[in-house]
Amino acid sequence: MEVDWTPEFMIVSDLDNTMVDHKDPDYTSLLRFDALWEAYYRMDSLLVFSTGRSQVLYNELRSEVPLLTPGIAIMSVGTEIRYGDTMEEDEGWVKELDVGWNRSIIVEEAKKLNLKFQCESEQRPHKVSFHVAKEDAPEVIKKLTEAYTAHKLKFKFIYSGGIDLDVLPEGAGKGQALAYLLKQFKIKGTTPKNTLVCGDSGNDAELFEVADVHGVIVGNAQEELLQWHEQNAKSRSNVFLATERCAAGIIQAMQHFNFTPNISPRDLPTPLIKEAVPEGAIAVAHEIVEFQLLNERWFKGAVENSDEVFQRLKVTLLPECALVHPWGVQTKPIESIENARPLYGHQKGKNFRIWIDRIRINQVSDEIWAVQFDKWVKSEGAELPLNLWSFEEEGWYSKWRGVVIHS
Repeated sequence: MEVDWTPEFMIVSDLDNTMVDHKDPDYTSLLRFDALWEAYYRMDSLLVFSTGRSQVLYNELRSEVPLLTPGIAIMSVGTEIRYGDTMEEDEGWVKELDVGWNRSIIVEEAKKLNLKFQCESEQRPHKVSFHVAKEDAPEVIKKLTEAYTAHKLKFKFIYSGGIDLDVLPEGAGKGQALAYLLKQFKIKGTTPKNTLVCGDSGNDAELFEVADVHGVIVGNAQEELLQWHEQNAKSRSNVFLATERCAAGIIQAMQHFNFTPNISPRDLPTPLIKEAVPEGAIAVAHEIVEFQLLNERWFKGAVENSDEVFQRLKVTLLPECALVHPWGVQTKPIESIENARPLYGHQKGKNFRIWIDRIRINQVSDEIWAVQFDKWVKSEGAELPLNLWSFEEEGWYSKWRGVVIHS
């Protein structure tokens, strides 16, 4: 997938303990970010995940947490760049990393030190990874440096988390991968208007060194990244130290740098008071997110069981509005809403969530929008497997006027 348009905004975020808070079993801050991104940014902006995980572990994480689909994924500590839903690899980046790299020698010399290799999935064509205790790391790095230099290799080390040691090509890394992407965007004339990079650990430091970006170090950042900030970025106004953890810290940074909108629909007491939103496709996306959020709150009993709230569910749609399922069946959402009235509070006290991913909107005519999105539901009830995210893809054919979807 080539980015053949100019993103209004680009977020480049690490995953573990940056976008994803593993200490929050309900993933509250991640769901807040999800709603904010899909409601306001999906249509004209670009989400990039930059992770130390391989594709195998990345896919595992996506099956476990409510993670949005990115436009681009930078994986294996910046040694792989993959695009879109197909995860097609950037072959140009592969060729750049091949220069001066010999993986066989990297592995051979490491074995001489009896180092503990990380799991097989984390050993990649341009990344060799070990577990090395913090107290042993300086001596290990010194010995490997001497061995690799003797072979005239071009390499670098990334040490993070007090345990993970990665050996990469000299030109690899999260920062270099981002710089490569920005260079490609510039060549095509599609450079994002604003970029925010986000991280929590030592292997994220390079992201903050890329030119012309804003950065946020989340409130739960590890010691090595805080030390880097103290030594290299303390006086830089474009790097923000958040006080909030993980995705909540990213939202806090958006507010700090005045990237707007920056209030998640999930942060509103109820979605009854209509917000001023841009017209067109973004307004449609906002309405879809808000509609599904109100459905969630209705089933959880988190809003009043009143005619006012129930009518707010119905006012979004006219009776003619059609829902076209992927298998070709067409139904009317207004009928589903009527059926939901007696199910108020059905999921009360349960870990029940609805979230939206990959909103795609095309304008068919002046007043008709074709909308597709992925709807995910998590429920502890009998309707769905315990603690599993179920998937349903839906498509809306709707007219749109102001803040009301019409058919």
